[in-house]
Amino acid sequence: MDKNRLIIIEGPQGTGKTTLANYLRENIPSSNLYRLSGQKDKSKTGKLISKKMYLALLSYLKQMQDIPVDIIFDRTFFTEEVYARLGYKDYSFNDVYNYLVEELTKLNYDIYLVLLYLENPHIFEERLKREPHHTYQSFSEENSTKQQDMYKTLGEELNSTNIKVLRLAMDNFDEAYKKINKEFKI
Repeated sequence: MDKNRLIIIEGPQGTGKTTLANYLRENIPSSNLYRLSGQKDKSKTGKLISKKMYLALLSYLKQMQDIPVDIIFDRTFFTEEVYARLGYKDYSFNDVYNYLVEELTKLNYDIYLVLLYLENPHIFEERLKREPHHTYQSFSEENSTKQQDMYKTLGEELNSTNIKVLRLAMDNFDEAYKKINKEFKI
């Protein structure tokens, strides 16, 4: 039996995560889409909340791994690590993040981390005008560009794991769809 795919879409605000997640869900038969926004507590208590939340998520994924459904995530704990590294949180998440990555790689899935970015960072400004804004994170071209760089760093660090890292430019949605269709045989 082929393994199910676990597709995790990550990237800064304004890159097109929601757009791509919706596209994949609509075009991959037998797939479930989950949207995570994390939690807004920036204190050390927030670290414990995030740890508990993502451990529960891994437990769920373990239970689902033999059910013939591909799973698509619009954000996971990679965002928590990016936000902590950039100082948006009052704590380091690195120890928990490293543990979560290790546990993720033990799951029986073909795991893809799709890191979205914009080649032209000025597109962030236009897209961010259309996005709903959360009170715990400010939206700006500058913040999105910093996040984009940090996601790239995470992807480079993961190249030694069994998580297949795909970097996908989202400046032009049609071009991005062509690339993702080829990768996922849509």
